[in-house]
Amino acid sequence: MSTFDEREKSFEKKFAHDEELQFKISARRNKYIGQWVSQVLGYNSDQEKDYIQAVIKADFAEAGDEDVFRKVKADLKDHKISDEEIRKKMDELNEKAKSEFK
Repeated sequence: MSTFDEREKSFEKKFAHDEELQFKISARRNKYIGQWVSQVLGYNSDQEKDYIQAVIKADFAEAGDEDVFRKVKADLKDHKISDEEIRKKMDELNEKAKSEFK
């Protein structure tokens, strides 16, 4: 195997690892978002589990975070939480999730 082939395989492995890590971080962040919104909405533990699953599923609608944002925004519409507050919380929880994988 040539040096070029070895480097190519190495880059492919790193890319796959980075993608898997990002998926895990996003899933963990979505769990935390689901917990946060559940607290705001006053859900019990069973409702919270169901809501967390709904947030995780919402993330598969499209690439990026906008699908999760739209779901959370719609669910919190009666609680007067601004878009800015939701995005800030999403960023905060994303950083929390990242720190758990370091």
